Amino acid sequence: MKKFAPFVLAAAVALSSAGVTAYAAGLSADQPAAGQAAPTFNLPSQDGTPVSLDSMKGKWVVLYFYPKDMSRGCTVEAHKFQDDLPKYDAANAVILGVSVDTVDSHKQFCTKDSLTFHLLADPDHKVVESYGSFGLKLPQRDDIIPVAQRNTFLIDPQGKIVKVWTNVDVSHHSEDVLAALAEAKK
Repeated sequence: MKKFAPFVLAAAVALSSAGVTAYAAGLSADQPAAGQAAPTFNLPSQDGTPVSLDSMKGKWVVLYFYPKDMSRGCTVEAHKFQDDLPKYDAANAVILGVSVDTVDSHKQFCTKDSLTFHLLADPDHKVVESYGSFGLKLPQRDDIIPVAQRNTFLIDPQGKIVKVWTNVDVSHHSEDVLAALAEAKK
């Protein structure tokens, strides 16, 4: 926690003390924007196999960041992507979920919820930070947990960001991404 500015930690403790669950914004570098090259990465998936953005060249990539395996909102979001997976396959698109959870946590999540797309482990939050999606969750008093903020990046087959969603509504997000994907492919 030493790398965070003292004022951010003071604000986080104040929010936590007030009993508020919140995500502290502004901890990560700026988010890459539509039109920019997507930051590259190489992270282990739920089975331990490394997955890199470079290995996805020629495919559309839906790179979504989420806070926590097996939490309510994250489970809903993952199930929506899983349900729509045949539509993404037909559009030559892959789904990659990223959180700061471990490979083992991802493996449990995928097994429990029958998820077949890649969940990538970023416990050091280097990739989460490079996509401007790092935050802190304050679930209980004096308990600060690093998490990924719920953001999504649609990346074209050449590795350029086409669209960015922040603080998404998990119940309709996959539909929104599929619509944007269809529009981008025109």
